[in-house]
Amino acid sequence: MRNETSRRIGALDVVRGFALCGILVANVKPISNLSGIVIAPDTRGQDLTGLLVYDRFFPIFALMFGIGFALMVRSGRDRVALLRRLLVLLAIGLAHMFLLWRGDVLTYYAVFGLIALLPSSWLPRWAVAVLAGVTGVVTLLFSGGYVLALPLMLAGAALVRYGVIDRIETSVRGLWITGLAFAAATVPAVWAQVTLSSNLVFPVAGILTAGVYVCALLLLLRTPLGTLLRGFFAPLGRMALTNYLGATVLVLAAAHAHGHPETWSWTAVLVLSAAVLAVQWAFSTLWLRHFRFGPLEWLWRWATWLSRPSLRVDSHREPGRTLA
Repeated sequence: MRNETSRRIGALDVVRGFALCGILVANVKPISNLSGIVIAPDTRGQDLTGLLVYDRFFPIFALMFGIGFALMVRSGRDRVALLRRLLVLLAIGLAHMFLLWRGDVLTYYAVFGLIALLPSSWLPRWAVAVLAGVTGVVTLLFSGGYVLALPLMLAGAALVRYGVIDRIETSVRGLWITGLAFAAATVPAVWAQVTLSSNLVFPVAGILTAGVYVCALLLLLRTPLGTLLRGFFAPLGRMALTNYLGATVLVLAAAHAHGHPETWSWTAVLVLSAAVLAVQWAFSTLWLRHFRFGPLEWLWRWATWLSRPSLRVDSHREPGRTLA
């Protein structure tokens, strides 16, 4: 087995944690809506939340899901176990959807993984890239919403298959070129979002802005700020499943305690988001000092491999199982 297939790519944890933070800010109001109706945020507004938050972090999270899955395939994982992994995620997502919040995204990720991501693992890499592009165009033209996760997952898998992910921690020039290209495309897209009323514009602007965010974050990791960014985002990203579901519980608790979440200002949303993230960062950091996986990540692995993985950091490491 090649060395890069058995090591954990630390930058991916940082990007995943960064995406979780933005998703929380975008989801606070929809989650706190105690009526149970899924509220789609208005991304057409000219305020900063519409331009900087909505539709900007969901694409990153979907891309990361495809990357993580493809890394497991590349490392030689049994596809039957990966099928079981997606089915377990589907069960978790359905429980989250019907017990806590109807806006759950894990269910969609599991379904898209079952119908496209897993089958595409048998295709050559060029076919995966083409499939990502075709489904992306079709989705933008005729659907949008959570369905956009499908082509983004396939794009993430293609990036792994072409070796791009192996170079993200070393290719500074490539990040600069890619980031500037995204930025150049983002400016007219955001302008169109502000001035036009086309459903096609919003997700395009969101994906392009997400690309700028990721490139900028990866470049910042190579600066003196890198240690600080890793220290905050990586623990959140390593426990992404636990923190995603835990955020729902914490936001709902705040909504019940407040009594009138529909009156929350964006200042209140940001304060609540910061409080939730502070709690989750502290918990994740302390937990990972003693354990190799988050609590839900550990249970997910157990259900996937049908054997209990070692949990404590001082216990024997499982060979080849460090990527997800």
